[in-house]
Amino acid sequence: MDSEQRRKRKRIYRPYSRAQFLSIRSLIFCLSFLVFLLFLSTDRFPIRTVCFHPVLSVPSFSILSKSSLQDSFHGKLRLPLRVEDRVLFPDHLLLLVSSKIDQADKLDCVYYKVLNDSSEVIEESKDKVIVHQGVMSIGEYDGFRSIVRCPLPPLNYSATVALRRRGDGLYYNRSLRSNQTVHSWDRMVHQAALDGKTAVVFVKGLNLRPHKDSDPTQFRCQFGLRNWDKDEGFVLMTEAIAAAQEVVRCSLPRSIRNNPEKAQGIRVTVVHAGGSDAEYEPMTSAVRIHNSRSYEHRRRRRRRRSQKRHKENLPMLSVAKLYNSKSYQKKRKRGKYELCACTMLWNQAPALQEWIMYHAWLGVERWFIYENNSDDGIQEVIDELDFQDYNVSRHTWPWIKTQEAGFSHCALRARNECKWVGFFDVDEFYYFPRHHRRALLGQNLLRSLVANYSSSRTIAEIRTACHSFGPSGLSSPPSQGVTVGYTCRLQSPERHKSIVCPDLLNDTLLNVVHHFQLRKGFRYLNVPESSVIINHYKYQVWDTFRAKFFRRVATYVLDWQENQNQGSKDRAPGLGTEANEPPNWRLQFCEVWDTSLRDFVLANFADPATGGLPWEKALL
Repeated sequence: MDSEQRRKRKRIYRPYSRAQFLSIRSLIFCLSFLVFLLFLSTDRFPIRTVCFHPVLSVPSFSILSKSSLQDSFHGKLRLPLRVEDRVLFPDHLLLLVSSKIDQADKLDCVYYKVLNDSSEVIEESKDKVIVHQGVMSIGEYDGFRSIVRCPLPPLNYSATVALRRRGDGLYYNRSLRSNQTVHSWDRMVHQAALDGKTAVVFVKGLNLRPHKDSDPTQFRCQFGLRNWDKDEGFVLMTEAIAAAQEVVRCSLPRSIRNNPEKAQGIRVTVVHAGGSDAEYEPMTSAVRIHNSRSYEHRRRRRRRRSQKRHKENLPMLSVAKLYNSKSYQKKRKRGKYELCACTMLWNQAPALQEWIMYHAWLGVERWFIYENNSDDGIQEVIDELDFQDYNVSRHTWPWIKTQEAGFSHCALRARNECKWVGFFDVDEFYYFPRHHRRALLGQNLLRSLVANYSSSRTIAEIRTACHSFGPSGLSSPPSQGVTVGYTCRLQSPERHKSIVCPDLLNDTLLNVVHHFQLRKGFRYLNVPESSVIINHYKYQVWDTFRAKFFRRVATYVLDWQENQNQGSKDRAPGLGTEANEPPNWRLQFCEVWDTSLRDFVLANFADPATGGLPWEKALL
């Protein structure tokens, strides 16, 4: 009887025991998951590597806000925003964020007040020490990171700016404790790219001789997974094999060379073997305190301290990372494009469609647009061109006064896709006067020209002279575009622009905007003006032209506000240094009336019924 009761008791309590076991196991699992999240959110357990194998680094998590948790429950994963680097420009603060950002997100820049006279920020999340403003713009960068532009910090507020999604509660970002460095745009390594068994590193602030090669033995490249300046992560050093202007080329470490597909997120910098660390002194987070005596005192103290350590070869501050981007490395299955074009621009979106549609008709097949901090809706214009089957790609290039470096980067990027690449601006248009005079068809003429030299064993660059056009009596931008509206120019040609073979460039990638340095044994060809000319619409109506006073993109060309070299051809003769419209501006730079390209465009592009041009709607 007792044994039968025990069997009944077992049958009764067995389901309950199993349920109890499951509930205990679930509780343990939940607690383990919470401990794991706590481990990820802390800065006390840095993960170090003992050998050089690129790994995925998990960003430090800040405290999740209520709205972030609600979005996660509704199926939308919103990771905390982690600012990797900050770069101070003259008119804004650039933040590099470790992940892509949804363009629909409404973000605020969070500014922290400086603690007394130190450069440390106040950590307490109180309204009296925190200010937030809306971001200026958001964009993708290098396919893996995002860039966010913030207004300059208010006086006595730190440049160590954080990000938050609008509606989230104010909090102190824990990553600020380990990363309060603010880079200066003119003293840093800003970009790096893989090129075969080498890394090409783009540096601002080396102050090398313009237009000449430099001694590469002065430099080393340093590769690491984390912040080597704080003794974190693994570091490897290699020799530089070429250097010129703002570009240093180094051999890759063997571990990367043997596994280039794993070279994701490796930070790169340059070490000047013969320089002083005073040249590359990090900026404090309190860089915005212009009138603070304590700031000046700290700056002088750091300079004296750095001079004592001048023999140490410290790496330059860097935001550059290696990414083995498939879009850069792949080759076309059907062979390379015969002719591509590359340009760098700032707020010239209205001019882009005319420039691309016209030169596509002449035979350009692929376009690389290096956008330099534009805020005029350029992405919408590029999207429209893509919709019309123009092969256009936008590359965000936020680094100012670096046009030569940008062109070097573009030459690398285009090498696997293009036989020839033209480097010219959106106000410059190729024209074939001989064919027009003979009433010959002009379609694909430019591509045919370069194709004649694709198999040449000596020609690697084709140079074309430029005619500079003036306002031509206009006071407002021409409704049908620059090729139709501006018809009066200077008599003599100025400068030239080039189309180059990227496979035959010198390893330094040295260029002076107008042309590149070629490999030994190759030369350039000057095309006769009677065959090909470039119409350069340089001096447009005043409202358009005065934008040049904001900033010149070229490294070695002075901004027009600077009172130096005012007789240079890069300036408008007699204009001076202030953006004040001179008398009779609309009639200046007019020596020869030249309607040749206007007539050519109207004959080949205008709609027979309406007379309209395909790019007119973009100019309205």
